[in-house]
Amino acid sequence: MEFTARLRHLQASPQKVRLVVDLIRGKDVEEAATILQTTNKSAARPLAKLLRSAVANAENRDENVDVGKLFVKEAFVDGGPTLKRIRANTMGRAFRILKRQSHVTIKLDTRKSGAQGRN
Repeated sequence: MEFTARLRHLQASPQKVRLVVDLIRGKDVEEAATILQTTNKSAARPLAKLLRSAVANAENRDENVDVGKLFVKEAFVDGGPTLKRIRANTMGRAFRILKRQSHVTIKLDTRKSGAQGRN
């Protein structure tokens, strides 16, 4: 069974968040949590919280799910709305600053006992 968690309006650009999401895709939940804990990127902390939320969703929806067999089946980042801001510059000019946001989705699934290989 598949379990999903979404994080919307993360205040980080999708390009930067994808660097971290690519590290955990296909990994076991414990291994992914360890990777996020040791990764020195600003997006790692919200993604670790999102991963914990996905595990909690799995435990809440299916009482006999084995957390040790859960793995990150899918993880992807979509662009969210962009906040447009103005920075004053010399000679009366104004430069536009784009503050990009991200929508992150993590899907967990259980590994079958016969399939021991990792993705």
